[in-house]
Amino acid sequence: MQPSFRFENEGGVRRKPEPSAFIMERDMTVPGSEIVSCTKCGSRNRASFTGGKQPLCGRCKSPLVKPSGPVILTDATFEKLLDETPQPILIDMWAVWCGPCRMIAPIIEALAGEYNGRAVIAKLDVDANPRTASRFGVRSIPTLLILKGGREVDRLVGVQSAEAISARLRPHL
Repeated sequence: MQPSFRFENEGGVRRKPEPSAFIMERDMTVPGSEIVSCTKCGSRNRASFTGGKQPLCGRCKSPLVKPSGPVILTDATFEKLLDETPQPILIDMWAVWCGPCRMIAPIIEALAGEYNGRAVIAKLDVDANPRTASRFGVRSIPTLLILKGGREVDRLVGVQSAEAISARLRPHL
């Protein structure tokens, strides 16, 4: 199926489009693909992580890493994550109605991509999961917990910058 385009000049007469005009008008996205920055050279690549083949950077040919967002935790999945993860875990304790929590959300998303494979970045809604929140004595939100080996090793309360969070997480990597 070809896309239909209407090309007319100022007088209303149809004319055959130039090949470059047609290419610029088409939707060039590939289903199932995403734009990924190379961790080695920083170039942006369109890559598909389905199909079994490891995508490579177009510039430096190093393997591309699929970016990941934060893990969504619940009371039911919390213990499983602690048991299965040897890496440090940064948990954002948040609530839907909390304005500061919404302010820190993009920072948590960015940190999830930055620390992909080195630390687990997670989010836990304290209203929907009160058991885990009370287990750690969360009284204010947003609260960021850093866990290692199943134990709390650090805590940040309130909105924090990406640099401040990274500075507290880095020693536990």
